Amino acid sequence: MEPRISIVTLGVANLARSRAFYEAMGFRASSASQGDIVFFQAGAMVLALYPREALAEDAAVAAEGDGFRGLSLAHNVRAREEVAAILAQAAAAGGRIVKPAQDVFWGGHSGYFADPDGHLWEVAWNPHLPLSAEGAPMLPP
Repeated sequence: MEPRISIVTLGVANLARSRAFYEAMGFRASSASQGDIVFFQAGAMVLALYPREALAEDAAVAAEGDGFRGLSLAHNVRAREEVAAILAQAAAAGGRIVKPAQDVFWGGHSGYFADPDGHLWEVAWNPHLPLSAEGAPMLPP
């Protein structure tokens, strides 16, 4: 297996609401979006939205359960000040601030928001992890 993540699919309760939220956050739906699935180009990856029940059925697992899922998505930024601005954008788009922007123990600055379905997003400025011109995090060798 090549070490890469190609698509992150979020199971959502209301596809139209979730699409509107992500579009308000700056994502643009692809023309490949149709019916019950929405695709967004997210750098070298794709973010997909799919009805929660249908996603569970596709994976052959129960759809019940919520709360902490043991997973968060992350959006790294180039400047410390961008963290609070993006959290405010998420709140204005219908998200919920889970952890306000603050300095963190590892030397950066971060905060968390939850999308309309409770999926956690960390917004982080990490002075130890520069971003390429395309926005990809650059890990040291």
